[in-house]
Amino acid sequence: MSDVIAYLQFPFVRYAIVVGLMIALCSSLLGVSLVLRRFSFIGDGLSHVAFGAMAVAGVTGIADRMVIALPLTAAAAVLLLRNGKNAQINGDAAIAMISVGALAFGYLLMNLFPSSGNVAGDVCSSLFGSASILTLTMREVTLCMILSVITIVLFVLFYDRIFAVTFDEDFAKATGTDADRYNLMIAVIVAVIIVLAMNLVGSLLISALVIFPALSAMRIYRSFRAVTVCSAVLSVICTLCGMLAAILFSTPVGATIAAVDVIAFGICSLIGHFQQ
Repeated sequence: MSDVIAYLQFPFVRYAIVVGLMIALCSSLLGVSLVLRRFSFIGDGLSHVAFGAMAVAGVTGIADRMVIALPLTAAAAVLLLRNGKNAQINGDAAIAMISVGALAFGYLLMNLFPSSGNVAGDVCSSLFGSASILTLTMREVTLCMILSVITIVLFVLFYDRIFAVTFDEDFAKATGTDADRYNLMIAVIVAVIIVLAMNLVGSLLISALVIFPALSAMRIYRSFRAVTVCSAVLSVICTLCGMLAAILFSTPVGATIAAVDVIAFGICSLIGHFQQ
């Protein structure tokens, strides 16, 4: 405990924990909706799009990579989450195509136009996360906080609409709800979360933040509201435990958080089994 208190004396550690918890909270809120709509794999797909966008930003020398990553990831999210019943390629096939294509082009660009002498290290950091979460500037912390607060506020304000679109989009349209507008909002929010989470867990482990808390909560509760609240609480607790463990034991931040999420899922599965 004394070691934890000692580390918390450093501002960069406090910044990292605050940003990590806000990202985890936002991820868990949208994760419930994505799981119920059978878009669990979209976190991986969009994270690979963000990886490709980051590679483009690195090649072109743009310092603020979010300028490219955010709009491209949002565009991909809109394409994947919109109603694709009339599309020739939709669902998991579309996610797989975008995911693999963006990952391949991103890795190719990083090798053809390396921005540093350690391409393998750059790729590994982008895919699995790195210590960059501990080197955030005040500007980056402020931006993450603002985007996270906007995401949470939008989710709370439009909770009923998101609930309706999640469970029965056709019925929501029949009752006068503009489902396309809320699908667009969900897509943009998901894209923001993915881009923000890349600094925390890397592009390959983002699904741990989005999916595991929701799946864990569903093992215990059945109502949408209870699952959402439980998912948010679990996500924040797991992220906090994972970040503190990573700082104390010098383990990779992203992998440690993902491992804690997996353990929490196992515990919730056992609790759900004994409840039956």
